[in-house]
Amino acid sequence: MGKLGCGVDGNLNEAKFSEPMPWIGLYIAAASLACAIAMAADLIRGFRQQKFWFPSKYFSINATSLTIIAVAVKLSVDLNTAMPRRVDQLAKLSSGALLSTVMGNSMPSLGAMNNTDLCTNMIALGILVITVIVNIGIQLGTGVIYLYWKEQAFMMFLMLILLVILSFSALAVPINNKFLQYKYNKKYEMALKEDPNETSKREARDLNEDLMKFWMMAHTCSPQFVVGRSVTCMASGAFCLLGAMTLAEAMLRSYLMPWSFRFCTGESEYKWSTVLVLITQTIAVGVGTIAPAIRWFIALDFRCPTRRERSSKRKLTVERYWIQLLVEMKDCPLTIRIQDRFCRKLAHYVKSKLLDICIGMQTGIVLGSKVIQFISVYFMIWVLSLADICNKLRTMKPSNSIPSGSGSESRSSTKPDLSRFVLHLEGEEELVELMMKKNFDATDHWLRRGKRETAKTSHGTAGKINRCRRI
Repeated sequence: MGKLGCGVDGNLNEAKFSEPMPWIGLYIAAASLACAIAMAADLIRGFRQQKFWFPSKYFSINATSLTIIAVAVKLSVDLNTAMPRRVDQLAKLSSGALLSTVMGNSMPSLGAMNNTDLCTNMIALGILVITVIVNIGIQLGTGVIYLYWKEQAFMMFLMLILLVILSFSALAVPINNKFLQYKYNKKYEMALKEDPNETSKREARDLNEDLMKFWMMAHTCSPQFVVGRSVTCMASGAFCLLGAMTLAEAMLRSYLMPWSFRFCTGESEYKWSTVLVLITQTIAVGVGTIAPAIRWFIALDFRCPTRRERSSKRKLTVERYWIQLLVEMKDCPLTIRIQDRFCRKLAHYVKSKLLDICIGMQTGIVLGSKVIQFISVYFMIWVLSLADICNKLRTMKPSNSIPSGSGSESRSSTKPDLSRFVLHLEGEEELVELMMKKNFDATDHWLRRGKRETAKTSHGTAGKINRCRRI
């Protein structure tokens, strides 16, 4: 028989079964690098456009990204390949950290999905996450993962929490989009009525004000911004940061205190490719954690305006829109027709109880996210207060000199009050003033950028005309 078939003794020849494993590891590293590049692209795009909630364009939850993620976390679901070395065990941990990172990073993409995509994508993500968690648990029991079991257990907890947060945050997206679309239509009609009738006599200042009105509405009701400023997105950013810190702690402890570990001898079937997997996944976790961490920090700044003492007086309440969809589903009759009266009553009872459980879980998630927010505010209040003091000292000028920012201050003081055009949800009243200020800054940025582009275009056109004249 051939080398790949049965031997002379009738046993299967397994000599070449493990030869492709290093190339599979290279495939895993390539998928992890693709995740890192996509998350970095969204990060750079957010900085360039001054959208610090970092909307997901290149890396969102969809069929393509879920397939790439499933390839990237293959080491976590490999049940029977021996991973004896230190780098092998760390690569197992980095796969779980990567899955936690991509969930926290791509959470704003929920706002851009329709109801069908939300349902299918969250089911697919749930199947993937549950599979990874179960397989890691099996490996902890069989001994394939014999180190960092505390970090692995904590990572499993983070993955489960992030999955629950994403799933229940998705339930509020259809209600929020419908409500903000209704408010946008009303505000749009109001803005049109306030415009002057004679558009030919409108000054540049009037045009800027009109631009700010419509931009304010479009900015504050952007579906990804609505999700990005939510309390659950802030909590997911904190959990994502904890996952990256857990991986960093395990790596530092492993390399700085090697005497505290007892590694096994031997070599994994993935061989040299495991090092590439660990490097690329560490880079992906580092890059992917930046956006959720900034969202978390900005959410703290949003919830802690100038008078930070107000934060201690807020009540832990759950706004209506978080549970409205579940309440509507509970009130709706069953779509399946059941002839037997007893079975029909039983089905209604089971449906009612399941939705009561979901409402309770949603309430607990929102309250837990607000508790995390309050705890974060408590620990970060000194940092934010120090930042305010530094900003005040930086803007202070000698009394005998003319402040250089007087012109900008006078311009800012003449900016119109557009708070009525800020579209917000229940419980976001305290964010209206801050969102209006941030939108003014973004509008000024885009106006300056438009002027620069116009100047470049006119300069290029003048150069072409001059060249044509010389010819």
